[in-house]
Amino acid sequence: MDHQTSITPHVLIFPLPLQSTINSNLQLAELLCLAGLRVTFLNTNHNQQRLIGNSNVESRFKQYPGFRFLTLSDGLPDDHPRSAEQFGDIISSLQAMAEPLLKQMLSALVKEPVTCVILDGLFYYGVDIGNEMGVPVITFDTISPSCFWIYLSLPKLIEAGVLPFKGNDLDALVTHLPAMEGLLRRRDLPHFCLLDYKTDQNYQAAFKEIERLPKAHGLILNSFDDLDGPFLSSVRSYFPKTYAIGPLPLNLKSRLAAPLLSSSNSLWEEDHTSIKWLDEQSNGSVIYVSFGSLVVVSRDEMMEFWHGLMNSKVKFLWVIRPNMLKGDVSYDQFMKELVEGCKGIGYIVSWAPQKMVLAHPSVGGFLTHSGWNSTLESIIEGKPMICWPQYVDQRVTSRLVNEFWKIGLDMKDICDRFVVEKMVKDLMETKKDEYKKSVEKLSKLAKLSVEEGGLSYSNLDCLINDIKGLTRTVENGKMHNNVTSY
Repeated sequence: MDHQTSITPHVLIFPLPLQSTINSNLQLAELLCLAGLRVTFLNTNHNQQRLIGNSNVESRFKQYPGFRFLTLSDGLPDDHPRSAEQFGDIISSLQAMAEPLLKQMLSALVKEPVTCVILDGLFYYGVDIGNEMGVPVITFDTISPSCFWIYLSLPKLIEAGVLPFKGNDLDALVTHLPAMEGLLRRRDLPHFCLLDYKTDQNYQAAFKEIERLPKAHGLILNSFDDLDGPFLSSVRSYFPKTYAIGPLPLNLKSRLAAPLLSSSNSLWEEDHTSIKWLDEQSNGSVIYVSFGSLVVVSRDEMMEFWHGLMNSKVKFLWVIRPNMLKGDVSYDQFMKELVEGCKGIGYIVSWAPQKMVLAHPSVGGFLTHSGWNSTLESIIEGKPMICWPQYVDQRVTSRLVNEFWKIGLDMKDICDRFVVEKMVKDLMETKKDEYKKSVEKLSKLAKLSVEEGGLSYSNLDCLINDIKGLTRTVENGKMHNNVTSY
């Protein structure tokens, strides 16, 4: 007699080992838990220790009995800096550790079989393993949709002779890029586009990612149609099964019974004295300065920002991480000098509770590296931006902030105290009303997108229902996947 048992959907989430991607994937994990799915979150040992030590994530996820953390080694020694400069080495090392574990976890013989994997596009090998083991893989790319569209367009840009660039004019407009004609300059593309696509490892990683995308079951992007409509439409023309479910913090907030503001997914210890300091400032008077978790700068660059901020006479809250300074510079001594020189204008911390900071009424603007999470959080709270981007999608996003959404200023490739001073004054004083009006309009659209009936709300429901349809069944002691082909 045949005996068939349905297995509750079990999702394995595997993020890149970065603060921003871990944050986004934890938000997604909680949304899936709220929908009744079982979730295993695969993190590196190094980042899991930091996460548990500096956030309330353990206590928050205890309310979901179907959730668990699982860790693996990234294959690097404890004293490895794990900074942006070594990112390629980190990914290669992690791949060697992750491949055998993924094969083991996706085996039909394990006690708690995985029915679906959600992983970053850079883990392209995970798509191959999933297909080999008969487990659907959904790619979650946490970069901006606009940059993701550029990734998808790379082969055509090379075929058209746009890449590699001829000559050194970085302000020349990029052609043969649908949805972006007349918008992007060469300097606005991801930094590796200026290099040799035949040998650069970033190029090669992007090629492998887009080659695997058609083999994935779906694609998740953290945005909403009223913000990134043209780019999302372009991505969907290439891959129709794309779920735009952002902004994730708002989508999560809309489905939680309790407020989300005090929650944290931080790998860094947050200094809440920054909130007390903001409480003492007048509404809209402070510019928040943070370059994220990866950017490193020289002492000279730091001093240009310091002089520009001080000369603007605008109050500022500035995040300077302990591992942010290039070269042999004493962090403690440097911080002491900066703090003493602030003269009551600024407040400096090593890390801040960013969501709380951007939501604070005293904050009127954000000087940012244009990371995608930071950009969305700033839009959510209706705070215009000055952008100083460094890596990958940051360079694209900063251009859109300035030229497409018109919610701030792009300062890429410039580090000059006089420019910093002028842009801070423009954002916080001269053009304050203009930028505030534009970003508040987008903020309202973001909130509408995650309300019941909104596109992001509906897209999330579609994703959840799709995953629930990917059940595996045990029939006569053998595992079967019930997967719909697309």
